[in-house]
Amino acid sequence: MSDAREHHLRALELPVVEAARALVGCTIAHADSSGVIVETEAYHEIEPACHAFVGITQRTKTLFAPPGIAYVYRSYGIHALLNVVVEREGVGAAVLIRALEPLTGVQRMRERRGRERLTDLCSGPGKLTQALAIGLELNATPLLGGPVALGPPPRGREEPRLIDGPRIGITRAVELPWRFCAAGNRHVSRPWPPGLLD
Repeated sequence: MSDAREHHLRALELPVVEAARALVGCTIAHADSSGVIVETEAYHEIEPACHAFVGITQRTKTLFAPPGIAYVYRSYGIHALLNVVVEREGVGAAVLIRALEPLTGVQRMRERRGRERLTDLCSGPGKLTQALAIGLELNATPLLGGPVALGPPPRGREEPRLIDGPRIGITRAVELPWRFCAAGNRHVSRPWPPGLLD
């Protein structure tokens, strides 16, 4: 096993909030495009905003898989959303990848999204899966050595300063400050947390 793979596995075995913080700055690649993770949200079976709160079902069983598996589901019947399963096998916990800064394959992202402006390509969880052509068929696939590749931060890129705040787009457990954004990055999804560009 490579050092990079071992490092990622260790990070993914952390408690979900720590894993969500650690994933900001890492990369996601699929097909011919990639991006740097600039925003994440943590979800855990102990709180009702997490799909795993109801226990193991046909839909949620992937959340209880070993760390490093992709949990991809459809939101509002429209968008596929990409999550990284974390913590030990049997615990329902995952990190939602909310936004990326485009890195490679930008023209293909523009074609898939039908948008030109760089900050419109991956600035939301449904946008980034469309830009990277990530669909429901990739649910339960490995993110280390699988078709969707979780990778280390780009060489030479500074470690981001994080801004945390409440998760967005949910109606339960809204008080938990489990949203993590790279400070100063305009690819973060709206609404921006206070102080993002300070």
